[in-house]
Amino acid sequence: MIFQQVPSGGDRNFGYVVGCERTNLAAVIDPSPEPQLCYDKVREFGLEVIYVINTHTHFDHTGGNDFFARTTHPSIVTHKSAPFGDIRVEDGQTLSLGEITLYFIHTPGHSIDSICILAEKELMTGDTLFVGKVGGTSTRESAKKEFDSLKKLMILDQDVRVWPGHDVGVNPSSNIEKEKKTNPFILRLNNFEDFLHLKDNWLDYKEEHGIL
Repeated sequence: MIFQQVPSGGDRNFGYVVGCERTNLAAVIDPSPEPQLCYDKVREFGLEVIYVINTHTHFDHTGGNDFFARTTHPSIVTHKSAPFGDIRVEDGQTLSLGEITLYFIHTPGHSIDSICILAEKELMTGDTLFVGKVGGTSTRESAKKEFDSLKKLMILDQDVRVWPGHDVGVNPSSNIEKEKKTNPFILRLNNFEDFLHLKDNWLDYKEEHGIL
């Protein structure tokens, strides 16, 4: 499998390219805000993009869709609750990418249509899970949804690698085992009130612990 994390401008956004080496078919995940950077990586490997997948429909993750629609004519893949998409996926659904299986996990919280994508051992988490942090939420209800979504991710194999939608954590990538041991939000998944308290007081926690 070809797998590339692509710094993509904006607020330290990451896009991703997943390709099947045997068929040269590819998926591009969140090719924004500078989609040319993902496109250049696709061209470097000689891949044919058949899917553009949005982990959620905030513009900094979807703004490159039109660029790819003009250049490679892919199917746009989103969660079924999203306002657009050629293919609407549900929790637990899979799509074939040549000989690769893409597995979708619905992870509402940061947004109602958030999904994570698992390709072999590579988990693209969008704005649900960062390295040492989690995605922002605006209400108690959305924080509870995110709390439950993160629990779903933590039951994956410990060696599954975590690839976030922004380079805002302590590293650009991690794995499930490390997040379970070191991410202060994940360490609070046994108690929602503790999780919510950390969210509400994150700036104080960062200052106290010297977190950038």
